[in-house]
Amino acid sequence: MNLYIFNQTRRHGAIYGVGTYIRELTAALKDSEIKVCIVTLASEKPQIQREETSDIQYWYFPAPIQWTESNPEQWKLYYRNIVYLLRLHIKDKKELVFHLNYMECKPLADALKDVFDCKIVLVVHYLRSVMSLLGNISQLRSIISQFNESTDEVEISAKLSFLQEKEILQCQAIDKIICLSNHTFDLLHHEYQIEKEKLVIIHNGLPDSISNTDKQTLRQKYLIPNAPVFLFAGRLDDVKGLKYALRAFRIVLNTQPDCHFMIAGNGAFDLYMKECEGIWMNVTWTGLIDKPILYELYSIADIGMMPSFHEQCSYVAIEMMMHGVSLIASTTTGLKEMIEDGETGLRIPVIEFDDRVEIDTELLAAKMLYLLEHLEEAKRLGRNARKRYEEQYTTERMGKQMIALYKSLWENN
Repeated sequence: MNLYIFNQTRRHGAIYGVGTYIRELTAALKDSEIKVCIVTLASEKPQIQREETSDIQYWYFPAPIQWTESNPEQWKLYYRNIVYLLRLHIKDKKELVFHLNYMECKPLADALKDVFDCKIVLVVHYLRSVMSLLGNISQLRSIISQFNESTDEVEISAKLSFLQEKEILQCQAIDKIICLSNHTFDLLHHEYQIEKEKLVIIHNGLPDSISNTDKQTLRQKYLIPNAPVFLFAGRLDDVKGLKYALRAFRIVLNTQPDCHFMIAGNGAFDLYMKECEGIWMNVTWTGLIDKPILYELYSIADIGMMPSFHEQCSYVAIEMMMHGVSLIASTTTGLKEMIEDGETGLRIPVIEFDDRVEIDTELLAAKMLYLLEHLEEAKRLGRNARKRYEEQYTTERMGKQMIALYKSLWENN
């Protein structure tokens, strides 16, 4: 089998974890009999370039010298030329599988199917319509069922994104759609009207990689005080719910004034710094840090915070579970099924209104205090979270499921 996994050098890859997904997928396929090639489109390299390791090929196709990245017609022309070039470069056309990772890929899928005898799979890493509404599925359903057009800009944008996504997902050239969560599976089936036979659920996976250094040594290394540490990891963005975590932390400090909150990630610092007025000395901002350092912070943390409004199959949640961190997570979209309330963590409800979503900071603070005051319970949740990782979210498990999917595409032909 010849597998071509498509990537694109663009901001979305960093935001939605596509780069991490492709890296872990290729690692999972390393010892399989599948011939793997990573095709990077809109590459920053100045010309077509080909690299090869012992088991994986890498092809880079640069972006046009002059173009507007947001112009769909230019993307359509670019995709058509890419397929023409692939036809020249692909020599072994036996059991071709093209693995796509971006929702704007319909022209690419159509062009590939026109030229090659192939199978095409698409992974749904993100849905713009859901993201723009901060995961408010009730509001999305209301918008797409409206007979009269809304005048609200957010709702107009969400509906346009929904219609574009529906067109892509219903594309006949795509043979299978990979959902990263049960929530996405149900959403695509019921709201986007995709038949169940076209959908498959395969969770993200990460290799088991935890620090062997004890917590106290790591705290000394980073000059962390001997006090309870909360940890948030991710981009500083509304959809991650950080402001609610900081407001709840302020409440916690009234009872536990020595607590510390570590925030690892990049984004709108100015916006969230305002939430820390008066409690600055209890909050540490690391900015964007390398994974080895982040993993050491997981080992330091007592409680992880994920009050997100939308997640598919969160790598941060997987990393925290892998490190046995006691986690407080929201009931949003795919995150709800990752964390079992009272067993692998504590859940905080996302409250959906007609035009917004919120989290009860008083309730969130109460859950934070509960774990601080019940340390043995917090440790039990962390142990169970670690077990859930081992059962559901390893790279090995993800790899086996992906290989089975790829093979089924041609076995059922």
